[in-house]
Amino acid sequence: MRKWLPLTAVSLSTFMLLVDLTIVSVAAPDLAEELHSSFAALQWTVDLYVLVLAALMMAAGSLADRWGSRRVFLAGLVVFALASLACGLAPNTGLLITARGVQGLGAAAMYGTNAAILGLTYSGRDRSLAFGVWGAANGAAAAAGPILGGVLTEHVGWRSIFLVNLPVAVAAVVLARRTVPSEPRADATRPDAAGVLTFTAAAALLVYGLIRAGDRGWTDRGTLVVLAAAAAVGVAFVLLERTRTDPMLDLALFRRPAFAAAVLGAAALTASAFANLIFVSLWAQSVLGLTAMGAGLVLAPMAVVALVVAGAGGRLLHGVPARYPIGCGLLLVAAGDALCLLISPDSGWGAVIPGLAVTGVGVGLSTAALASAALAAVPPRRAGMANGASNTARQIGFAVALPIFATLVAGAAEDVLGDRAAAERLTGGGYADLVGRVPATVLKTAYADGLDRVFLTSALLAALGGLAVLALLRTPAEEPQPALTRE
Repeated sequence: MRKWLPLTAVSLSTFMLLVDLTIVSVAAPDLAEELHSSFAALQWTVDLYVLVLAALMMAAGSLADRWGSRRVFLAGLVVFALASLACGLAPNTGLLITARGVQGLGAAAMYGTNAAILGLTYSGRDRSLAFGVWGAANGAAAAAGPILGGVLTEHVGWRSIFLVNLPVAVAAVVLARRTVPSEPRADATRPDAAGVLTFTAAAALLVYGLIRAGDRGWTDRGTLVVLAAAAAVGVAFVLLERTRTDPMLDLALFRRPAFAAAVLGAAALTASAFANLIFVSLWAQSVLGLTAMGAGLVLAPMAVVALVVAGAGGRLLHGVPARYPIGCGLLLVAAGDALCLLISPDSGWGAVIPGLAVTGVGVGLSTAALASAALAAVPPRRAGMANGASNTARQIGFAVALPIFATLVAGAAEDVLGDRAAAERLTGGGYADLVGRVPATVLKTAYADGLDRVFLTSALLAALGGLAVLALLRTPAEEPQPALTRE
């Protein structure tokens, strides 16, 4: 059983860092009340974590290729644990948001090396099983976050959702130090600082621009300036990476259809399956009046189904071309999102259960296959880079989708209520504050219309991603890959 201890360390870290993507959603009302936070601030407690995680994962993967995955992984665990402690002790929103950013730094170092560690530690059927278990941790964690968040928030307090990371991180450090093999790298070179800075700036400007658009409108001059700056810095990043001999991201990898399709599928998965859960949680607590734990349990079917399907899929789908579990998984996510369009103003929590369960099947099928597909599409020397790019796409998909969905919900509410301030208050969980001024039926209609827009958009994203993967993703045996232009 000792051979599975590296998998245990990696899976623990993955579960912990992905739970922290969605665990805040259930604690949001309590957190906002104690720290007097606005809805925009609440978005940043989620988005800054995701943003830093996404922006630095490729850098983490590149560093792992140079300095060794084990070293980068352990450093990430330590940083994540210390930042979690700071989050749990934060006296105000500003410090909480800052600590969440540091937490994202540690998460990037962990997540950017996880698949590379598994790929280097296991081979053959063991590798398929390892990626299946790791995929189960991926699929279950993001959906289980609200469940754990609900239990902890209701019975212990919102600060416990961060402090619970400490014992998990300690266990993962002990296991990793004892069992994960080291990889000495004699060819270590300086990291691509310019690439890291430009990619981080482009991602930050994009997410900030989308949040600003939801707050001040798409025609606001400041919004347009920020989005234009994001595009300009993004172009600068591409130009920089094309000229470097040792880039953070070798853009020649995207000439490989299998790699490009895997990255696209990763972004589509998190955008369509997870970014909408925050609004379901707010709806369940604010509009339906459920407790934090009750709202978490509403999302339980997705977590349980994803865990079971991913665990079984890694073992049963060994040897099946990756495009089938990924593509079909995304199409099932689209079907699950479409089922959630049945929500009406009179709906109870049971209306989302069938859709979330179907989405869980899609998540479980696609998650493990996505990681192995990205690694299989590139040479072993690019394993860290490929893993970082695939996982970056997942988090960028989530980070970009979240403010877009917030804009859709607020826009639908404003169309019904005719009052922007009331719409923003409703979107941020202020249903109870508005009941005395606006009829409950009208408020429920406004939020239901917003959820319809979110789930329709999610379904379209998942369907397009699934079709693209089925069309483009081919294994090396099925489609010869062009040679890379850089070493």
